[in-house]
Amino acid sequence: MTLQTHSATLASPLFNAWQQLLQQQPRLRARDVAQQLAVSEAELIASRLGIDTLRLRPDWAQLLPALESLGRIMALTRNEHCVHERKGVYRETTVGASGRMGLVVSADIDLRLFLSGWHSVFAVEQQTARGLQRSLQVFDQQGVAVHKVFLTEGSDLDAWSALLSRFAEPHQSPQLELQPAPVREAERPDSEVDAAALAEDWSKLKDVHHFHAMLNRNKVGRLQALRLVGQQWAEPLATQALPGVMTEAAATQLPIMVFVGNRHCIQIHTGPLHDLRWVGDWFNVLDADFNLHLKMSAVAQLWRVRKPSSDGLITSWEAFDADGELIVQLFGARKPGQPELEAWRCLAEATPALED
Repeated sequence: MTLQTHSATLASPLFNAWQQLLQQQPRLRARDVAQQLAVSEAELIASRLGIDTLRLRPDWAQLLPALESLGRIMALTRNEHCVHERKGVYRETTVGASGRMGLVVSADIDLRLFLSGWHSVFAVEQQTARGLQRSLQVFDQQGVAVHKVFLTEGSDLDAWSALLSRFAEPHQSPQLELQPAPVREAERPDSEVDAAALAEDWSKLKDVHHFHAMLNRNKVGRLQALRLVGQQWAEPLATQALPGVMTEAAATQLPIMVFVGNRHCIQIHTGPLHDLRWVGDWFNVLDADFNLHLKMSAVAQLWRVRKPSSDGLITSWEAFDADGELIVQLFGARKPGQPELEAWRCLAEATPALED
């Protein structure tokens, strides 16, 4: 099944406006076009229906495991200030019985999927300066991109065609039934948080995956908890130290874990870094199988965070934007049941904390 046989003669006004904008600014990405045209990215992609885009059924329990058949792909997950791209095979996929959570835990593609927020999905075959680009693109109910899967030169095109035939929506409607973004709940004033109880609860953590539940029990936000829990568990760092710790890890070929996510998906790379480059205010990892694009000017706070676990202390660096949203996290490479790498702990602890 191919999507390149359709005519753009009856294209929607939105698609036409997009193409006109691209004539003036040919390097604009879809996310930036959507912002300029005051629509969501999902609405923009839906305007391609009947031209080079197919809407698929959002049957995540069946669709996600089927992605393994595509072979080698590039998975992309991003937030406002950081893009995480990882090549590999989309395998070892599980979706919980409730359909609300999913996991991909292969050695290369490593994802945490919060599927209750996944809403629509499209297959796109777009002509670019580098040739035909094939991708699956998932959006939430606000029309914001959640996760994308791009085919590579190693992908199976017969499997791609079969996947489109199997999951195509019978009715190719551009209507998305978008909803406003949920209102972010205001944090309690710091004075109302029992910091001693928070620190006590924190000290009893046995698994880093229980961290969010601990925050909820104490009715405290993530960044607020870092401020209040005390320097035994969290310390602020100078934001400019973040590229430095990645550069030092690359110099020693220390394997680290790089987490980047949004409200509905977290993507993880594990391994050493190699090719690090600055482009303007973007700090980039440009390795063969892993790319990271981090807008350093958006990093407003950087914290060193220590969490106890049954495997010993787990140390991370966590970067936040001016709105308190998490941008990127760094850990030493490890698996459950393994202690933290001593070399990572030494590196993570080497940077002095900011003074009050």
